[in-house]
Amino acid sequence: MKATSLSELAALRDAIREREREAHALAQRAITERRTAEAARRLFADAVGPVTPLRASERANVLRPKPAPEPLQRQADERAALLEALSDEVDVESLLLTDDGLSFRRPGIGADVVGRLRRGQWAIQGQIDLHGLTRDEAREELGAFVRNATRRGQRCLRVVHGKGHGSPGRQPVLKSKVQRWLAQYSEVIAFAQASGPQGGAGALIVLLA
Repeated sequence: MKATSLSELAALRDAIREREREAHALAQRAITERRTAEAARRLFADAVGPVTPLRASERANVLRPKPAPEPLQRQADERAALLEALSDEVDVESLLLTDDGLSFRRPGIGADVVGRLRRGQWAIQGQIDLHGLTRDEAREELGAFVRNATRRGQRCLRVVHGKGHGSPGRQPVLKSKVQRWLAQYSEVIAFAQASGPQGGAGALIVLLA
């Protein structure tokens, strides 16, 4: 910059002095901040005492996937709806077949399907044991079992209801109720009394759609 008059020289001198004051103020501020940080560090060290650094961990930092959210409210709603919908009084006797043991099949399902169920020709993919449960507990557990099996793509299930040896009068309390409940599930297309090795009169082999 070329000064052409005394007034311009004076203005230039004032600008230079102003920059110097600003630079000095910034330097003083940086010194003050460093001193404050150092004082805080010393105060912390005096309060805590000697510190031993931890050894570096040799463990791998494995990021595990989070579990999928469980729809608890939907499950509760489904259980409530199921308890309201299923009846113990549904007449399924007209649909039950008594040839060589108890069985059930929906219209359009061939008798050979029941025969294969009874002979154990399908692999059991899931099982539930309702022993010791009250009527409401058994109904709820059975409903959840059928729904979950359907979601998993399972088709052949075993439902153990017991032979009633521990029931009053040694009569199977749950047996007839389980038959009625199963007949009301749209997913169930057939069931048959299990063969001896699979539970006999104390269990049913169930086929889902």
